Order: sequence, then structure tokens, then C-alpha cells
Amino acid sequence: MPTAARPQLPKKVRNDEQRWQAVTNRNANADGTFVYAVRTTGVYCRPSCAARRAQQKNVEFYPTPADAERAGFRPCKRCRPKDASPANLHAKAITKACKLIVEGGQSANVANLATAAGMSPSHFHRIFKSQTGLTPKEYAAAHRWQRMRGTLPKSNSVTTAIYNAGFNSSGRFYESSTKDLGMKPTTFRTGGKGTTIRFAIGECALGSILVAASQHGVCSIALGNNPAALVNELQDRFPSANLVGGNRHFERLVAQVVAFLEQPALGLHLPLEVIGTAFQHRVWQKLREIPSGTTRTYREIARELGDPHASRAVAGACAANPIAVAIPCHRVVRTDGSLSGYRWGIERKVKLLRAEKSANDMTVSPLPNAAASQRQSRS
Repeated sequence: MPTAARPQLPKKVRNDEQRWQAVTNRNANADGTFVYAVRTTGVYCRPSCAARRAQQKNVEFYPTPADAERAGFRPCKRCRPKDASPANLHAKAITKACKLIVEGGQSANVANLATAAGMSPSHFHRIFKSQTGLTPKEYAAAHRWQRMRGTLPKSNSVTTAIYNAGFNSSGRFYESSTKDLGMKPTTFRTGGKGTTIRFAIGECALGSILVAASQHGVCSIALGNNPAALVNELQDRFPSANLVGGNRHFERLVAQVVAFLEQPALGLHLPLEVIGTAFQHRVWQKLREIPSGTTRTYREIARELGDPHASRAVAGACAANPIAVAIPCHRVVRTDGSLSGYRWGIERKVKLLRAEKSANDMTVSPLPNAAASQRQSRS
């Protein structure tokens, strides 16, 4: 039976209780981060191994298969821990499929993409959606719109941009162009030329706040320490739009947002104009359904969207959110309840959550301070 001394583990992965939890849950996301060995059998496995679970007292953890073998353990024949994990193989296959879609070498035809990935169509479709948060068809459509946003400002005409972006017909494009671009195609092509965007800057407990709106609704709520930087960011998003300082009537809108920040119990319901991918819109809509004073995890949001393995994609959509507070991405936390990053600073996320929980008069455990969350985010 192996008796060699167990190697010292790096501090950032020295948490055997979390590792045991991953083994208990057969968490495939932990594959590749460590292996566990069973003293009574002399075998080591990957965390997701489907073999009968050993007793915790008989388990040892090692950073790599090589470390386990140096300690005298042999690899499990069932989960083959020395081979690339299924999760890594899936990630590579889906990355290749996304590249085929982006480069135009393959359409979103599931059968063709599945063949290229070496999977059955049904298995490929399921894995693709779990990895990206979208079906292949939705991913291809989102990419076309992304390409359209980049092509329109450089094209001589909207028609040229439509076909260069990969749309098969102008009719299909115009069916949803205003919704997906946030404005008419000709207006978007000129960087928002002809569009008037009113904005105003206020001060609140979180620092400076900028609120901007077009005729369709609020298009930006941004937080920061430098008012000029907030205005410059707005100009970069809409380079040819007519930016107009808000009048007294518009400043009431800013006051409404500030009042919500100071007293979350007031609620905040604004007409919004946001531009994003299909998946981002689905996430942002879910965020607006989270009640003030409560939180959801990235995994819970992914599960509610029907994509339980799309936690990272959900986190990406939160990071891309252009409208603070009204689309409350600050209400999303990690699975263990700790705070991840926040586009407008993690200290603001802490203050927002505390204010909302206080307003709801809820008894909750103390939120982690910003410094601790930042340290955990880096680890």
C-alpha cells in the first residue's frame, strides 16, 4: 500500500474540504485541477469519476496525476485521469465549431458541425448549448449581428453590409434590425448620426452617476469617480450621435435613479434601450426579474435559462451590461455566496447589496468586504 509522503500543495488549492465536495458531487468542472487517491485501493481518479465513492478518511488529494503516481498510486481504468478530461475535449470541439461558424466555412447546420466535432448531432447540440449558452443557430445569428455592427459604419450602403454580414435576405434582416441594433440601420451605420441622446450626471453615495437616454429609452447608466470619463465613454459608444445635456425634466430621471440608490425600497422601473447578443438579452431579462434585496448565483441564472453549465457565459453577459442598477447585475454572486467582479467596482457592489438588504429589513449574514472579495477573485 502506498506510504510515500504527500507532496505540499500550493496555497491557492490547499482546501481539501472544497475538493472533497467536488468529488462528492462528481463535479466535472474540477477535472484537471486535482486528482484524488484512495489509500485502500491504491488507485487515483479525476473528481468526476463515476466509480463507487470512497470514504473521506481514506482519500488523499494531489495537484496532478504525476504527483499521485510518485506517491505510489496507479490511474483508474474507468475515468482515465491521465487523459484529457471530457470537459476539455468538449471545450476544444466547441471552440473549433465556433471558429467554423465565424470563418464561414460551415453554416449553423448541426449535422455538418457535429461531423466536424466527431459527435452525434444530438450530443453536439447539447454540448454546444452547455458551453456557449446558445444553440448553434442562435450563435450564428448573434455572430451575424456582431459582424453587422462592425460592417455597417464602414459600408457604402446598408444593402452591402447586409450581405457582407452573412444575411441571406434583406427581408430577414429588416424584420428585427431596429430591435437588435437599438436604432434604424442607416442611423447605426453613421454611428448614431441624427440620433439625439440626452444625458446628465449626478452625485450619489456611490460616486458620480451618468444617465443617458434616446427617444426609445435609457441606453446607459454608468457609475464612476470621474464625470468626464463617464461622458467620454458615452461618446465612444455613440460617436456620431447628438449628445445633449439634460434639461430640468431629464434631470428628474437622474434624480429617480439616485433616489433608488439611496432608498432601494422605492423600486426602479425604466424603459430601456440596450444592444447585445441574443444570449445577453436573455440574461439581462432574467436579472431584471431578481427581486431587490435578494441574490442569485451565476449557476442559478444559467439553470433558469435552461443551460445549467453556462455559468461562465452568464458571468460574461453580466460583465457586458451597459446599464447599471436598472439591469441589476450586482445581484448575481458566486455559488458559495462570495462576490465576484463588478463592472463599476466591487466596493459599489457591496454597498448596493447592503442597501437593498437593509431596505428589505432582511436578516442575512454579513457580506464579505470588498478587499476579501478581490483577493478571492484573484485566487
